[in-house]
Amino acid sequence: MGCLFSRKSKAKKQEKPAVEEEPLKQYSWDKRAKEIDVKDYMLVGLKDQTVGRVPGKVAGEQFVIEDCENCNIYIFDHSATITIDDCTNCRIFLGPIKGSVFFRKCVDCKCSVACQQFRMRDCRKMDIFLSCATQPIIESSTGIKFGCFQYYYPELGYQFKDAGLSIFNNNWSNIHDFTPSSDENNWALLAEDAVLNDFIPHPDSEELRAVRIYTELNRSIVPVTRGQRQKSSEESCLVVFFAGDYTTANARKLIDELAAKDIALVQTKEISMRPDDCNRVFKEKAADFIPMLQQGPVVALEFNGDGAVEACHKIISSVFSTSKVFVSESIASASHDVDNFYNYADIQMTM
Repeated sequence: MGCLFSRKSKAKKQEKPAVEEEPLKQYSWDKRAKEIDVKDYMLVGLKDQTVGRVPGKVAGEQFVIEDCENCNIYIFDHSATITIDDCTNCRIFLGPIKGSVFFRKCVDCKCSVACQQFRMRDCRKMDIFLSCATQPIIESSTGIKFGCFQYYYPELGYQFKDAGLSIFNNNWSNIHDFTPSSDENNWALLAEDAVLNDFIPHPDSEELRAVRIYTELNRSIVPVTRGQRQKSSEESCLVVFFAGDYTTANARKLIDELAAKDIALVQTKEISMRPDDCNRVFKEKAADFIPMLQQGPVVALEFNGDGAVEACHKIISSVFSTSKVFVSESIASASHDVDNFYNYADIQMTM
């Protein structure tokens, strides 16, 4: 009996169905790693070539440019971060960068860059057309010259948004030098009439020529500002547009109208405000604008030139009569308006 029982037990055990193994989970980054070839996001060891990436080819990934000589390089897309190391005598265009761009040990390069953070170390003789949301920083570098970003192609505006960058937040001329020299400045501003095409030519390869590029100042996706150059007049004017369907278009329209009157755009800023901030900046006029703060950030423009205040009032009243816009009331109050707003904005941007 004991033996029979044992055989039956074994038979029952053998009849027990096998448990199917659960398939391994596939995470999104596993699939992504298989789809991405890192070589598509690197340009390394090139010489005497025209190379780049057209819109949609980088799509927010990191990118590396390294050890290139006498090359024309164009990244017509937005990216996460970009590092440029050991490049010599290159012409480089970099589309909007969500994080930082870092130049290291580069010499005699001409570049156009839009980024959140700009860093440069151990570089010499570099010309940079820049749009930077924060204060650009250089270190152990000499012969560096900066100008305002001036570029357009149809996809560029969308790429700025994908990178989380505002076309109105550009600190291109507010440079911080970690290693200043007592003998001479390590950096300077490019001539105000510097033309980007003289520094970075349009690409000549068949693929990159398909990108419809414009470098005229009035076409630039980023408004071209005077930055920290000496003002040509003692008269300035602050204009602030509040959030709405056409805020950006209205700001650009005003810039174009005033440029035709030789009124210069000094600086721009896009920033969110709270009611107490509005009270401090706009004082007795604040009550008119507080209800609109919840709709989104404001766009501020500082103009400079003889007759700026009068010209701003005339254009605002005739072209933007249906919009709520803050405009400096007089020449006397304008300088205080500019200081109040931009001091506030600078504090907020560093928080």
